[in-house]
Amino acid sequence: MPTRRANSQLARYQAQYRALAQRVAEIGFIASGSVALRYNRCGKSACACHGEPPRLHGPYWQWTAKVNGKTVNRRLSEADANRYQEWIANDRALHALINDMRDIANKATQLILTEADNPPAKV
Repeated sequence: MPTRRANSQLARYQAQYRALAQRVAEIGFIASGSVALRYNRCGKSACACHGEPPRLHGPYWQWTAKVNGKTVNRRLSEADANRYQEWIANDRALHALINDMRDIANKATQLILTEADNPPAKV
């Protein structure tokens, strides 16, 4: 039977864990990858983008991510780039929350196992 102190600490861990789980439930859509502004050269050798100094085409918003083990690039409108940036930020926040949940679960697990291995003496 766990001690009062252990029960109190375990209750705190459970409350913290539930609060993090609630925050996970509030996260919106998620996406992996990155969004960046890109400038490109075209295939026309006489174009100014091949001159000295080069005047590249763009800027263009581009999303890059690994999909099924392959790098995928997609050109985006500015509005879509903003959406992807929000979704990517949500994904990073989700990973941070899950890491925090793992840390708390690990502490609770250690407390539970320690208490199970060292039961209080009967009086």
